[in-house]
Amino acid sequence: MKKQTSESQIGQRPLRVLISGGGTGGHIFPALAIANALRRRDPSVEILFAGAEGKMEMERVPAAGYKIIGLPVAGFDRRRLWRNAAVLAKLWRSMRKAHRIVADFRPDIAVGVGGYASGPVLKEAQRRGIPTMLQEQNSYAGVTNKLLAAKAKAICTAYPGMERFFPAERITITGNPIRSELLQCTLTQAEAKKALGFDPARALVFVTGGSLGARTVNESVAAALPLLAEHDIQLLWQTGRLYADEFARRSESYRDVRPLPFISDMATAYRAADLVVARAGAGTISELQLLAKPAILIPSPNVAEDHQTKNALALSSREAAVLIPDAEATQRLGKEITELIASPARRHLLATNISAMACRGSDDLIVDTLLSIITPQEK
Repeated sequence: MKKQTSESQIGQRPLRVLISGGGTGGHIFPALAIANALRRRDPSVEILFAGAEGKMEMERVPAAGYKIIGLPVAGFDRRRLWRNAAVLAKLWRSMRKAHRIVADFRPDIAVGVGGYASGPVLKEAQRRGIPTMLQEQNSYAGVTNKLLAAKAKAICTAYPGMERFFPAERITITGNPIRSELLQCTLTQAEAKKALGFDPARALVFVTGGSLGARTVNESVAAALPLLAEHDIQLLWQTGRLYADEFARRSESYRDVRPLPFISDMATAYRAADLVVARAGAGTISELQLLAKPAILIPSPNVAEDHQTKNALALSSREAAVLIPDAEATQRLGKEITELIASPARRHLLATNISAMACRGSDDLIVDTLLSIITPQEK
């Protein structure tokens, strides 16, 4: 099969791709992975991002070498409806700005990765007859992607069974792209532990609640510290910036516990870990799958449609991870950690099963789907 290129679609003019969405790393990292895969395929491709003002994409995307335009869009407050007058005003301004972005950039295709910003941009592209493609990271589709699906040419998903949200004939299971550096670590587990300042011969648990942190995860780890010390378990603990000082103080009397506000070298952290404790965001789960890491998942209850619980259930129902509900984490986490560390056989089973669920080469599969939309098919 001949490799598809953008040149076959538009002659000598470079392909223009508009990528919209964000708000969390779970949206941003796949978006950047798609952009990087496009650049590998065709260095001349012109890529523009559209995101939400004040969100992390406004820093992460330029740092990766791409231009981004921010929209003043915000999500609806479902609990305090009286606050949504301001949200509606921001949505109206965002729609006007999306009109200008699409008119000025004139993309050949618009890609939505979820998040509030993708709504106005892809709606405007669809209104103009520009092909659109969606990438849905979660096992329970987000509101924005569900609203955009009717006119999308293709929907790339990470889980089977998504036809309950999207037209079945337009779904392609591609998995979620992850940061390429996570797959490029060449250290052995012992070398990774040593590089992080831990004893290579002893078990290490890696805890991450995201870059900002997660209160329940941190409280649960703090409650588990005496039990972990009793079982001689080492701990690498990303507390998040919001909680760094508090939990550094609460753990200072324990040796072999390293609380950090943020870990930049996630590849080494993952490689060193005998067990990972994390939230159940789609991006984190894809990383665990591709890296074959046994994990305890504590889904956040503060997300739309409780989608993290659904993500975690997709794994725990296949004996590919341990699920602890957020409300039970403080009581259960220490016991679950010590039991798993004491059972290499069970950790091996979890690692084997989670690895079997991985979709490899997701970024290139998504680009293949994108190019199939805008490239005339050979007869």
